[in-house]
Formats: sequence, structure tokens, C-alpha cells
Amino acid sequence: MASPDGYLVVDKPAGWTSHDVVARCRRLLQSRRVGHAGTLDPDATGVLVIGVGRATRLLRYASALGKCYLGEVALGVATTTLDASGEVTGRVEMGAVGLQEVRQAALSLTGRIEQVPPMVSAVKVGGRRLHELARRGAEVERAARPVEIRRLDVYETGEPGVFGIFVDCSSGTYIRVLAADLGERLGGLAHLRALRRLSVGSFSDAEAIPLEAVSPDGVRPPGGLVRDLQSAVLSRELVLAVGQGKSIERNPLGLTGEGPWALFDEAGELVAVAGPRGHDRLQPVVVLRSAS
Repeated sequence: MASPDGYLVVDKPAGWTSHDVVARCRRLLQSRRVGHAGTLDPDATGVLVIGVGRATRLLRYASALGKCYLGEVALGVATTTLDASGEVTGRVEMGAVGLQEVRQAALSLTGRIEQVPPMVSAVKVGGRRLHELARRGAEVERAARPVEIRRLDVYETGEPGVFGIFVDCSSGTYIRVLAADLGERLGGLAHLRALRRLSVGSFSDAEAIPLEAVSPDGVRPPGGLVRDLQSAVLSRELVLAVGQGKSIERNPLGLTGEGPWALFDEAGELVAVAGPRGHDRLQPVVVLRSAS
């Protein structure tokens, strides 16, 4: 049986790395070409978008989408990893901090902010991933990166010193850093105690399947992986041109913005994803269907 091309939305279980999930999917789908659209921490659960076969070339577009999370922030304790899996590095008394104070602090972390990637992240510095350096006990200078927190809601959990958060943010946001920064804005310490990714763009946990339910029959067509992009339907003539990697005119397709754009044939099959070429043309960037 031929290996499938397409995507799945998996509900990542706690205790698994994103790489572990990909490795299991490779076995279940009998395909070596499997990847994911954005790492989830081992302790976290929720939406992990998986690409299979030729669709792995489209994962960059899902990775760039905004994300929503539910988490818990525990005040008064800092850890080496900024979450509950690390060793405690400090404690301060913050039992008197109330909901309104936390919400006020959260407002200062909303909008366009900068974050310093944690040492346990997959970011590369000097050609090495930070988490690899961290395992060796090293700590290196990291440049702050811009992110956008579109929404940061705080609510009570019923447990003193622990507050729930809902986060709607840009790609590249570290929720554990957000939790630690929240503690700092309150004049103390904090770490992330629990995390669930609710969505990646329009891919939500409502459509996510358990890892053990992954099978070749459940792989969806590649075009769905770019469903959040603005799209257009091409004539047969344009399908042939795009399949040959040629640029085409943009205006007749009614596409707006700066792209990228998903290009489909009249049968609804994804032909390519294109980017801008000058002001009035499109250039195929990823071609899934060659001219025939």
C-alpha cells in the first residue's frame, strides 16, 4: 500500500514529546515522511498538526498560524524549566495576591511584547539547540523575540496561588515564559503548572484524534492543511502553468493581501501555494502537482 499524503490533527498526550508523536505516526502510517507544525512541551496536551508525505512541505504554513492555550500559573515558585517539570530555584510568599492584581499584571503582557526564549526550547544558538545545551548545564545569551499576545484572560481555579489563563497568541510565543513574566510583574515568582493547546489557526481540539486512533484511513487531503490561507481556483490552463513553476497574473484571481495563497484546481485538489512576485503576479513556492 502506498504511503498517504495529507494531514492529521492529533491530541498529544501528556508525557510525550512532539518528536515521540511523529515517530509513532511514522509507524502507524507506514511513512517515513511525517512532521509536525509546532512543538508542544512534553507535559502539555492538545492540538498537534501532523503532515504526511508530500504534505510535510506545507507544514510551514500551519506553523505560522496563531495559537490558543489553556494553562495554570502557580505563583510563588520558580523552576529551572519555568514549568512544573523543573527543579525549584526560588520561593516567595505570594498568598495575598488576588485575582484583580493578576489581571492587572496580565494587561501589561498583552499586545506586542518581547520574550527571551527559555533554555529548554528548540531555538538554535551557535548551531546548537538550547535544550541540548541546557541538558549539559550550560546557559547562553539569548536575544529577545517579538510576539503578540492578542488575549490573556485570567480566572480563579479555587486553589490559592494558582490562576488559570486563556492565551490567544502569535506563533513563536512561549507560554512558560509568559507565566514567569507574570510572576515578575507581580513582584514575585511563578511557573507554568499545566498547559493545553486548544487550537492552531482553525485546527481545534474538537477535531483532534487520540494518538492511538491514527491510521492511514484517517489522513485528510493535503489541501486542508492550508485551509487558513486565502485561496483561488485555477483554470486548466493555469494549473498547467503553475505545475511547471511559472508565475501567473494575480489580479484575475481576486487575491488580496501579501500572501501566501493556496491555489486549487476545479476539482478542489491543491495544486500549489504561491507568494507574490512583484505587484501583479504570483510565483509558486510549493508545487504539489506537477504539470502532466
